[in-house]
Amino acid sequence: MDTDLLKTFLEVYRTRHFGKAADNLFLTRSAVSFRVKQLETLLGVSLFDRQRNNIQPTPAGERMLEHANAVLTAVERAKQDVSLSEVQSMQLTIGIGHNVWDSYLNDVMKPLSSGLQDVSLRTDVISTAVMSKQLSERTLDIALSFDPLRIDDIEITKLNRVNLVLVSHEAGQFIDSLKQSQYIKVDWGTAFNIMHAQELTNLPVPKLHTSSAQIACEFMLTNGGCAFLPETMVKAKIQNNDLFLVEGVNPMRRHIYAAHWGKNERLDQIEQALILLTDKAYQ
Repeated sequence: MDTDLLKTFLEVYRTRHFGKAADNLFLTRSAVSFRVKQLETLLGVSLFDRQRNNIQPTPAGERMLEHANAVLTAVERAKQDVSLSEVQSMQLTIGIGHNVWDSYLNDVMKPLSSGLQDVSLRTDVISTAVMSKQLSERTLDIALSFDPLRIDDIEITKLNRVNLVLVSHEAGQFIDSLKQSQYIKVDWGTAFNIMHAQELTNLPVPKLHTSSAQIACEFMLTNGGCAFLPETMVKAKIQNNDLFLVEGVNPMRRHIYAAHWGKNERLDQIEQALILLTDKAYQ
């Protein structure tokens, strides 16, 4: 199947507009329409209901979405595998959840890369749903997340512990004095949300919700407020008096979990990577 047809389908699905898809793909509108028609003819179904200024996927188009993504992911993986340099024998693909890079992987990427000397690495920030799907399809080697994935035949390894500390742009703050502060709530996963609801009822209603610790940090430095952020991220800022620990609040402790398929043909390299990813000093 021509991957250009799939890419065009995905862009039309995303934009819901043939003209916008054409602009994004640097094609003419008629070329986009022709490619979609080719794919529909090949599949024997209509993928979109075409109404003026209202392009909507049909039920078949909705089902086609995950297949198109899976095929393009597999093709991309194949291209990368066959184009490895002579000194790299294979590639490991690592999917990371939101905030895993800022709170953990950034600090261990160098020893991971140097420890896997003959291996090329690919990392992408993806959602938990996409992680689960790609692990099931065997297009992802390792998934790193704050909540362990629950999938049949997938092995889970507990890695490093991450300390989340409550910091403020003002010094001398206690949790009871934060009621007038702008609270930025970062999504640190299900377990964090449960602990947050049970133990931190004194915090104000969030001014900002975000899945990015980096966004929360930048917002706080610019606009003020408070947020739970990784200790490793804010250590230097605390030392420089750019941010301050809120007094009397214990760190919220989370673990990073690694998931992988136990029968992966790259199992030796995966197990080596897990050893490098595990910091014994934090266990």
